[in-house]
Amino acid sequence: MMLDAFGAHALRGVLDAQGSELWHTAVSYHFWHALALVLAALATPGRARRVAMAAFPLGILVFSGSLYALALGAPRWFGAITPLGGVAFILGWLALGIALAPRPSRASG
Repeated sequence: MMLDAFGAHALRGVLDAQGSELWHTAVSYHFWHALALVLAALATPGRARRVAMAAFPLGILVFSGSLYALALGAPRWFGAITPLGGVAFILGWLALGIALAPRPSRASG
């Protein structure tokens, strides 16, 4: 939430309305996917967990990072990479779902 406070206070007067909205969206996605990363860390070890543990930080970096950059004045073409971060988020959620899915128990006998 520090980035949200930074955007609201330190960047007041620097960001226009659109920049402020971009900043808020970046912070929101950054926050929720950081929590998803914590949840992934608690999942059963395996390939799906590893994918989630890689996809969420990549999504944060690319999706939120590109929105932070756009809010701070990066050229508009920079926004073309934002959807790639969204794809990483989707991959992360799918992998997390698999990692958290109950495993059938093996009956002895």
